[in-house]
Amino acid sequence: MMVTSLSLLILVSALWTIQAKYRGLERHEYVAKPLTTILILLLAVTRDGAGDPFYQAAIVVGLGFSLAGDVFLMLPGDRFVPGLASFLLAHLAYIVAFTSGGMGLSLVSLAPFLPLMAVMYGVLAPHLGEMKVPVLLYEVVIIAMAWRAWARWAQTDDTAALLGAIGAVLFVASDAALAVNRFVGRFKAVHALVLGTYFCAQWLIALSI
Repeated sequence: MMVTSLSLLILVSALWTIQAKYRGLERHEYVAKPLTTILILLLAVTRDGAGDPFYQAAIVVGLGFSLAGDVFLMLPGDRFVPGLASFLLAHLAYIVAFTSGGMGLSLVSLAPFLPLMAVMYGVLAPHLGEMKVPVLLYEVVIIAMAWRAWARWAQTDDTAALLGAIGAVLFVASDAALAVNRFVGRFKAVHALVLGTYFCAQWLIALSI
């Protein structure tokens, strides 16, 4: 019952955020965007599954850094670098969570992610300027996060792990769309695509506990 109620609230708050973004309602966005992540954080904190408490703690830490990143990217002015740093720390926390079971390297599951990283960076690189190194570092970390999530599912064949793996890939999609919009060229569907995949990714990662 708690999961269903919080999930419905997360959906409503996420849709509110997207609507506020498109309509330019900054005050609404300032409430709705962090509220959505806070609700997802609450979902993660209140999960009472059979998972490892360390895994749950690492996911909660990752969501906490994500909340900080949300605030940095939402506020007026260019706070992209602090936002990038916050989400970098979030992905590192998720890597700790997804590797906490000691699943080994699982290099086979890494193979699909390497071409993806190469394509992403190839598209962005000509437009990055002095941000080439920070963006490359961020890409390496987020791809590692997605890899570890899928490696965890491949070796456990667990439904909760599958939710985390799907969430990790959606996170990559969200960040890729955000980067293309910022560095390559703006497109109209950006807010629905970026925020929709982002909130769904965080919700699924929270449910993976």
